Formats: sequence, C-alpha cells, structure tokens
Amino acid sequence: MTFKELGLDEQLLEALDFMGFEKATPIQEQSIPHILEGKDLIGCAQTGTGKTAAFILPILNKIVEKQYKHTSTLIVVPTRELAQQIDQQVQGLSYFTGATSICLYGGGKAGDWNTQKKAMDRGVDIIIATPGKLITHLIMKNVNVSTIENLILDEADRMLDMGFYEDICRIISFLPENRQSLMFSATMPPKIRALAKRFLKNPVEVSIDISKPSEGVSQLAYRVYDKQKTPLIKKLIEERPDYKSILIFTSTKRKVNDIVRSLKGGNYLVKGISSDLEQKDREEVLLDFSNRKVRVLVATDVISRGIDIKDINMVINYDVPKNPADYVHRIGRTARAETKGEAITLVNDDDAYKFKGIEKLIEKEVPKGKLPQELGDAPDWKSKPRNNKKRFYGKKKRFGKSSGKPQIRK
Repeated sequence: MTFKELGLDEQLLEALDFMGFEKATPIQEQSIPHILEGKDLIGCAQTGTGKTAAFILPILNKIVEKQYKHTSTLIVVPTRELAQQIDQQVQGLSYFTGATSICLYGGGKAGDWNTQKKAMDRGVDIIIATPGKLITHLIMKNVNVSTIENLILDEADRMLDMGFYEDICRIISFLPENRQSLMFSATMPPKIRALAKRFLKNPVEVSIDISKPSEGVSQLAYRVYDKQKTPLIKKLIEERPDYKSILIFTSTKRKVNDIVRSLKGGNYLVKGISSDLEQKDREEVLLDFSNRKVRVLVATDVISRGIDIKDINMVINYDVPKNPADYVHRIGRTARAETKGEAITLVNDDDAYKFKGIEKLIEKEVPKGKLPQELGDAPDWKSKPRNNKKRFYGKKKRFGKSSGKPQIRK
C-alpha cells in the first residue's frame, strides 16, 4: 500500500516523496489507520521495519490538521541515541509542515539545559525525551505536559529492561487522562502486556514477525576458541574489501577497547563506542561511521537499538548476547529498508548454550561456517553446550544428627 492510499496529508506525502519513500512497510500499513482514528495501539515488530515512521507520520498528520497552539505530543525513549534518531526523522518528515520538536536527554553540553528550557518556553509540537531528563524538567516545572494529547512509548521493552518502569509511571501521572497512548516494542514479554493493560485503553494490537531477523540478513556462525576470535575477524574483514561499513558487537566496555587495539594496524580506520565516552564524543564517532570515515565500529549493546545508519554491510557478534532478543536487535542494524546484509556470530564454549537459545527464538538453525585452516582446530558443534553454571565437585562434610558438628572419620 502507498502512503497516499493511507490518506496522509499532501505536505507529508511531499516530504516522503522527497526522501524517496512511496510504499508503506507492513507495520506502517497496519498501524497508521488505527492511529489516525485516535485509537490506542500496541505495535510490535523487529528492528529495521519502520516502527518510528509508523507513529511519527500519523502524529504529524494530526498536527497539520488541528494546527495545535500547544505541545501535543510526548515521545519517551530509553536512550539518547534513539531520541536523536527520532528527532532527526521528525525534522525530515515535517520539513514541509512546519511542525517543531525538541530532544531532551542527559549527558550533553553544559549549556543544553538552558537551550532546552528556552525552546520549551517558546513552545514546540513534539517533545522527545529519555525518562530521567524528562522527570528532572517536570520537577523543575520547565515543561508543561498538561496539554499532551498523544503519548508514545518507543522501545518499551528496552525501557523496562533498563529499570524505567517506575519512571514511566511517574511521567504518566503528570499527563491528562484523556489522551491517545501508543506503545511500540520489538518484543512482547508479559511485562509489556501488563504495562499496556495499566495505561492503554482498549488498545489495538499490531504484531509483525516478532523476534525474526530480516530476510535480507545472511546469517553465519563460527565455533571458536577465544584466542581465535580476533584473527578470524581480521580475516573476515580482509576477505570483504568492498564492505565499507562493519559493526562489531561485544558484551563489555573493556572488550571494546581491547578489540579496537587488536584491529589497529590494518589499512582501515577502527573506533570504539560505549557508555564510557562523553556524549559529544559518541556523536562524533557515530557521525564518522555514518559518513564512512570509520570503516569498523566496535560497540556494546548501548547502540544495538539506538542508531539508524544506512547500508551497514556486516554485523559481527564478537560475543553471543546474553538475551536472545538482543541478537535480533544487533543483526537488525544491517539489511535495513529491504537491503541485504551479513551477520556473523563467534561462539565459544561458554556461549554455545546461549546460541542454542537464539536459534530456538528465531525458529531457525543458523548456518555454520568452517574455520580457516591456518587458524587451527575449532571446537566441535556437536559437543554438548555448557550451561555456564558452577558445580561443586569437592567432598561434602558429614554432620552429626544432634550436635550439628562435623563427625571425625577415623
């Protein structure tokens, strides 16, 4: 279905045409009509399917039609990277409408607070915020949310995983009861349904291929020992000279620095990004990666849902993610918008059982790669996966029945 068939305003259609978009994705096609009708909605779909535009377009359509004189929309997100990404999409899609937005998040420059306050004093149509920073502005009475008619909780599952449940409840307590509420998520665990039941009114539910990677992602897994990981990554990069954008995920901030150091010295630029970096430095690294100045970016899961960079050729999982759903988010960074991409996962002994959980979640056995001969022998895929639990193999003490003291065996 085309966006014109969805009944969007001509100004939005002009912006979409300018950006090269004509047909709606399934999540957009199924969500936009319900949102335009004013219904509460739970939207669930994998990353890279157009969830953001699924709520931005109908909200902008309402702003154009009603010509609000006040702040009408609040979008709450888990991370500053996602807040910035949504703000950029709002600016692009609202180019011909005149709708305004502001991004509220922590970790910025010293003068950002006053800039944000002045912008809210002047008035904006849409506020996009992380929970902590928004609550601070609410407590300081810098922002008036009494006029909010549209509430969107984006990446709701991620927010709950990060412990924002109480913050979300507190934010909603400031809002008018008479509002339209939308919740978008990549997964649908019971806690999301419980949150929806508490704050949404008779919501429509739209689910598109939950927890399934995009068909455009070519998946492959290698069974390795830890010492083989870096040499294998170097070889994978060396064999793909036409790949201009490679993203490597690892589980800890310490490993980010270790991997960056081990990959330096090649004929390409590699940088790392984690929560240890200042906000301005993170933005600079992401911009360089987006502009192809940095070919290889090493990151933690802090950006697995928070960036929308086009044409990432390959995602490498240096470590298997702890949560199977995070695997879908990680490899969803490639093959976006119906493009093709490659996702490779390195599986050591400790991670083998977690990888089995991933294959169960995606309902598919991931093809297995053969380790290059020069890297030595690899672990056997057929060996029983470890469950990473510690076992006690020592001798147990015998205790007397009455005294509780150890019995001495002669």
